[in-house]
Amino acid sequence: MLPFSCPFDAPKGSKQRQLAAHEGRKQPESRGDWLLRDRDSIYSDAFKRTVSGMAITEVVSSPASPWQNPFVERLIGSVRRECLDHLIILNAAHPHRVLTAYFRYYHRSRTHLSLKKHAPDGRPPSDGSVAHIVALPEVGGLHYRYERRAA
Repeated sequence: MLPFSCPFDAPKGSKQRQLAAHEGRKQPESRGDWLLRDRDSIYSDAFKRTVSGMAITEVVSSPASPWQNPFVERLIGSVRRECLDHLIILNAAHPHRVLTAYFRYYHRSRTHLSLKKHAPDGRPPSDGSVAHIVALPEVGGLHYRYERRAA
């Protein structure tokens, strides 16, 4: 069982301090100086003070403007279309399990047009001489990865 009834009930200040500690271990030039966020009411005054105290500049997107953060919108759309729209969530742990499997598939097997039909984590090249193709189920059979195998 999760310690909070929903993720928005989690104490955000402690997560921000953990992030700051993690960011402090990085090189100064790689530290995040900007926080792009929407206008959700989850961002309380305490959240804003904590972010400001960490010397991070908040950039708030305009209302109803998904084009201002297209990368996140694209990822959310892909997750929804390719995964969540096909499932019935059974309990609190189920989405975590499913999304972990989906992101493993997304990085290791799913082809991306921007990567010239390669996966982000890369895949070993297949031997074109082997003619037997095997379908390997991923994300509980929602998607498949195909590999050439010896007959």
